[in-house]
Amino acid sequence: MAKYQEACAQAKAAGDDRKARMHERIAKQYQSAIRAHKAGRPVHYEELPVPPADPGAEQGFAAVLDAATKLVSDEAQEAEEGEEEEAKETKPPAAQTPKKPMLAVPPTVQGRQKSPSPSLERLAQKEGLSPTAQQQVDFLEGRKKQYMKAALLAKQKNDMEQAKVFLRAAKGFEPMIEAAKSGKAVDISKVPSPPGDEDEDFIMVHHSDVQLSEKAEEVYAQLAKLLKEQYEKSMMYSKQFTHLGNITETTKFEKMAERCKKNLEILKLSQARGLDPPKHHFEERTYKTVRIFPDLSSTEMVVVIVKGMNLPAPHGIATNDLDAYVKFEFPYPSTDQPQKLKTNVIKNTNCPEYNQSFTLNINRNHRGFRRIVQSKGLKLEVLHKGGFLRSDKPVGTAHLKLEKLETESEVREIVEVIDGRKPTGGRVEVRVRLREPLSGQDLQTICERWVVLEQPQVVL
Repeated sequence: MAKYQEACAQAKAAGDDRKARMHERIAKQYQSAIRAHKAGRPVHYEELPVPPADPGAEQGFAAVLDAATKLVSDEAQEAEEGEEEEAKETKPPAAQTPKKPMLAVPPTVQGRQKSPSPSLERLAQKEGLSPTAQQQVDFLEGRKKQYMKAALLAKQKNDMEQAKVFLRAAKGFEPMIEAAKSGKAVDISKVPSPPGDEDEDFIMVHHSDVQLSEKAEEVYAQLAKLLKEQYEKSMMYSKQFTHLGNITETTKFEKMAERCKKNLEILKLSQARGLDPPKHHFEERTYKTVRIFPDLSSTEMVVVIVKGMNLPAPHGIATNDLDAYVKFEFPYPSTDQPQKLKTNVIKNTNCPEYNQSFTLNINRNHRGFRRIVQSKGLKLEVLHKGGFLRSDKPVGTAHLKLEKLETESEVREIVEVIDGRKPTGGRVEVRVRLREPLSGQDLQTICERWVVLEQPQVVL
């Protein structure tokens, strides 16, 4: 603290107010730590900044990375031992036959099941925690280990700045872990996503000396595309359940994403060696998911005007000369002060494609908003854009009901365009989204065709 107070005084004398304020804040952080220590409360020393001139900073950083190295090696060894024991138990003794070399793939500890562990209930009773609290602790500690391993990998690539970023993120889990151990509820929607989800993880390895047939190249490209799509879906479902606080489903989909990622690595290695594509098969999988749009806040409603279809042209306008746009009105916060917006003009077509999104301000808990959703809905009007000194001409109107938002997070309808009460034959496709339904959850059952790679055998 004295060092930072001295640095603050020097910065003030030099006229550097920004640096002075920074050192003053750090000094106050040390003062708070001193008060906590005197009061008998625990102090997290690793969270206190170390003066740049102090060699202990880099030593501490190296010590943490060494601990991460030990963590990875110990877990990998445990996983390998568990696999060997499992193989001994499940495989009957057989005659010794020559074994083909296997493709060397680094073990992925996160997605691998270890030998059976005590149930959550017994573990929770042992530590004096409820099963839910123990589940949260396990989830947070697992996520912390992921960031420690990411820091280790960054260090091995000599990217020390990235390693420090991952280490700081790993330390950020410690207060949440302590809160969970003390019985406090932790909002896992604020927990950072697993590190290493960047697209560059999926860049295929290219070797100029590798010769593959056109058919093999096509199979590799198709498998890579399917696996990447499966990875993205798994991560999307994981994030949805994270926002809902469902740890079990979050972990399940994270493990599925990890398996897809491992299969992509196998695919890259096989292609780089010029091997035939690995054997694979398809499985029909059924998942129960909850549809949610986590990018939206609880005060936002998104209206998407997708396209118009076979819109009628006003009198005196040819169909191919129709310059149509759509404007809509949502009577919130009141009918006297509705929110009004409109699309761009698409010229010379009666089937315009807009694909424009508009964000409306709402209060999902307000009784007036719920009443409008249940009774009034969204009013749309299609118009033809007039030219110089010519006013816009109406094409027709449409109405979108929004009652489904009570139980669904998205309403998607193709509404009919009418002229007064007379159908015109034209239609408009519209979507309306909320972060989540107004009542309950938008539960969905999804059936998908999932590609699964079989473990390849290769000659190295």
